[in-house]
Amino acid sequence: MKPEYTAEFRFYEELNDFLPPEQRKRTMHYRFSGHPGIKDPIEVFGIPHTEVELIVVNGQSVGFGYQLQAGDRVAVYPVFESLDISPLLRLREKPLRNPRFIMDVNLGKLAKHMRLLGFDSLYRNDYQDAEVVNIAVNEQRIVLTRDRRLLYIKNISHGYWVRAVVVKSQVDEVLRRFDLYGSIQPFARCLVCNGVLSSVAKTDILDRLKPRTRLYYEVFYQCTDCQRIYWEGSHMEDMRQRYAGFLTPQNGGRDVSGHSLTSDS
Repeated sequence: MKPEYTAEFRFYEELNDFLPPEQRKRTMHYRFSGHPGIKDPIEVFGIPHTEVELIVVNGQSVGFGYQLQAGDRVAVYPVFESLDISPLLRLREKPLRNPRFIMDVNLGKLAKHMRLLGFDSLYRNDYQDAEVVNIAVNEQRIVLTRDRRLLYIKNISHGYWVRAVVVKSQVDEVLRRFDLYGSIQPFARCLVCNGVLSSVAKTDILDRLKPRTRLYYEVFYQCTDCQRIYWEGSHMEDMRQRYAGFLTPQNGGRDVSGHSLTSDS
């Protein structure tokens, strides 16, 4: 019979969201035999590896390949997208500073809102988990999901379990989590297909506009992929109110005078 050892684990900040209430913000004992890679007990506790950025064992930062030893004291921290911890051992090469997302089938409304704010966000309502993983790996995309089990898949290096259920709260959560407020670029993406929008002359699309649109609007954008036409409407005034401080040219966005995208499609 193999000898049994014990190590201490403590999880910090939002990693506690994955733990049952009685285990949150406290030191827990983990019993094991042999010398497992430290990634295994972390996921036994229910923490997806994509949510972890820093592991400190006995005061020293280690990688996922570290083999657990008897008596180890392990502290596990979440991803610090907005904090430079370069003196320590990061568990992945770098945060994705030009973040591109892929979202599972539960986050269609979030995908539309993220596109509205200018973020490259892939979504289809028929994605299978394997497709999400393959696209995330091949295109270096961050997986956003409401299904935490998806984040246990080894090949996913960047991912996040969206806690909120209401879409407005989801948007704020993702912007805060990845420190994206300064990267908002409204009217850069098609809300339907995620294609890039470019300015188009009104005269070039006049035959595609409804009479009232032709009469009241002068500035138009067109999706370079699906060819949908957009203009600066006002049906989503709440976006201007919520993100007004960030919708400025110096933040990389267009000066849109507080109006939102509208389309005839």
